[in-house]
Amino acid sequence: MQQNMQEVQAYLKECGAFFIATADGDQPRVRPFGVSEIINDRLYIMTGKVKDVYKQAAKNGKFEICALKPNGSEWMRLSGTLVPDETLAVKEEFLNRNESLKTMYKADDDNMAVLYVTDATACFCSFSAPERQVVF
Repeated sequence: MQQNMQEVQAYLKECGAFFIATADGDQPRVRPFGVSEIINDRLYIMTGKVKDVYKQAAKNGKFEICALKPNGSEWMRLSGTLVPDETLAVKEEFLNRNESLKTMYKADDDNMAVLYVTDATACFCSFSAPERQVVF
């Protein structure tokens, strides 16, 4: 399971930006993200509590991410559930690994939100190979 999570994390890092979809009632909402981290054997994303994406995830944790490699012919879809984590040490570690975010967030500012992925299924796809799935 840990190896699968590390493969997904490496894929997200290689893609740079990825797109996350959440539900706003019966309307899907999609927006770009650029950071994810594995901390304490969990895959995390980060956002602000004032943002709609956080409010939507808090209401309905189901999500899907789509990440496209720079070559444009390989992509990954990751689905599962996002769970908020208020652990200060996790927030601090996330910021330490992503220094540029320190200009916008502080671990104890009551806005920074880290969410980890549970019940995850990642589908690796391309135009030239069969789809492959991993879970964690």
